[in-house]
Amino acid sequence: MCTRILELIFFFYFASHIPITLFIDLQALLPEHVYPQPLKDLLHWYAAEFKDPMVLEPPVWFKSFILCEALVQMPFFPVATYAFYKGGCRWIRTPAIIYSAHVATTLIPILSYVLFHEFPATPHPGPQTLEERFTLITIYAPYLLVPIMLLFTMLFSPVYNPAPQAKESKKLQ
Repeated sequence: MCTRILELIFFFYFASHIPITLFIDLQALLPEHVYPQPLKDLLHWYAAEFKDPMVLEPPVWFKSFILCEALVQMPFFPVATYAFYKGGCRWIRTPAIIYSAHVATTLIPILSYVLFHEFPATPHPGPQTLEERFTLITIYAPYLLVPIMLLFTMLFSPVYNPAPQAKESKKLQ
């Protein structure tokens, strides 16, 4: 039962990540004319509301993470969405471990940057106060927490990682 609840959380995480990546995140990489004005307006609203200038003027290192998201993670999202919707798909274990380790690793520099970087006040204001920094961190935090939950599920859940004695008893039969 607990594993199924986690699978549903992972399903919604990956299903929601598809439009977020396509319509929001990739705006940092693709030419401006690719996106309709309402999506550009949404990005500008988000950047102003949550003081996230990285999405409007991304540093090169941040663009490299978005490129990885586009080329490596995006093809995985529909596969993971399917696997966790269906549930119990052991074949997703290794790709999910790779994905979760990669994404959790990319979030460490992002969160550190949000916490410690001195953002300019113009032209795209970044977080200046501790409260603004923590607000922005709450936006990014699920992209660290869910991959860590996914990693632990893949490593320790008996559904995805049968107990060693079960493996040994199958070999003896």
